Amino acid sequence: MHSKIKLSNAGLATLLAALSMLGPFSIDAYLPAFASIQASLNTSSIEVQQTLTAYMLSFAVMTLWHGALSDSFGRRNVVLVALVVFAIASFGCASAHSVHYLWGFRIMQGVAAGAGMVIGRAIVRDLYSGAPAERLLSLVTMIFSIAPAIAPIIGGWVVSHSDWRTIFLLLFAYTVVLFISCYKFLPESLPVEKRQPFNVEFLWRSYGDVFKSPGFHFMAGTIACNFAGIFLFISSAPAFVTQHLKLDAQSFGWQFVPMVGGIFLGSLAANRLAGRLTIPKQISIGFMCLMGAATANVLFHFFSAPMLPWSVIPLFFYAFGMSIVFPGATLMVLELFPNIRGIVASCQSASVTLLSAFVAGVMAPALDHSVLSLALGQFGFASMGLILWYSGRAYQRARSRAGHQ
Repeated sequence: MHSKIKLSNAGLATLLAALSMLGPFSIDAYLPAFASIQASLNTSSIEVQQTLTAYMLSFAVMTLWHGALSDSFGRRNVVLVALVVFAIASFGCASAHSVHYLWGFRIMQGVAAGAGMVIGRAIVRDLYSGAPAERLLSLVTMIFSIAPAIAPIIGGWVVSHSDWRTIFLLLFAYTVVLFISCYKFLPESLPVEKRQPFNVEFLWRSYGDVFKSPGFHFMAGTIACNFAGIFLFISSAPAFVTQHLKLDAQSFGWQFVPMVGGIFLGSLAANRLAGRLTIPKQISIGFMCLMGAATANVLFHFFSAPMLPWSVIPLFFYAFGMSIVFPGATLMVLELFPNIRGIVASCQSASVTLLSAFVAGVMAPALDHSVLSLALGQFGFASMGLILWYSGRAYQRARSRAGHQ
């Protein structure tokens, strides 16, 4: 039996944010350790970079299933099992004696890490709707945004004072604490009578309905492209910070603190705007910020060499705009199929992660030779997100008119 203690909105948001933090902690904390891992395991920089790609691909594939599993077996049960798997994988990463073992355990981490993020969104929508749901989602994002800020700073500090394996041991300890907290406090938001059958025919039909929906691709694509614009800089952080800004491994905060400040303040703005503006108006404001930032980033680096603080200021405003767009767009995706929200949340998260894996494995290595190239890549993703958003709105209006005829 789990605890009957009822969490406040802030308590629930904190717990769901802590679950979502597994993803960024798994990525950002070990970025400063790339050189240390390469030397310790006697491998190449490309093979170390592929530990990130392997994680992202397994993360993306498994996020397609977390929601479906939670629709059938309950939200809480799936989260607890995923935390056990992640803890084992983190200990395995700390014990790896070759890069190939590290790949294997990183894949295992990726399989489990997305459960909290995906299922957390379904839990919010199970318990709340409308402006309260939007406020809670933005509150989760505000708390969650701490992770990308502190993770690379902690990673850099650990690499300077200890061994890279300590990063994964810290992840193991964090996961154990999280498991105990979820076991005691996480509510089950999906009662047994509302669960869906876990059979191949039902899943095939449900996933088919989602992936055949143009509305899903427009809205989920909007979120994925916006995030890809910021993730391009995250996955290029070792080159951006050490090669282009000429800083050391303990200075990743110069990049991550502005980005996370933008995510935090953008989520705060979304929280305050919820219920005061319509979701489309809120999303339009967010796009004005992130498109303006992406444009400024290109212009500055076209005319100037990278330098502080001007090379990181656009990242703040891009993240700010992205975070205003996110909660409203996410709710619009989840409302497309109310009876299978877990599956929809999985598909939406998978679209973000698959594109992120492509960014980490292909785009970042191709573009991180200059900050101008990275800025152009970011502008391209932001523009694609904007096109998908307005195309999605046009599609919805056309369907609405057809339904009234």
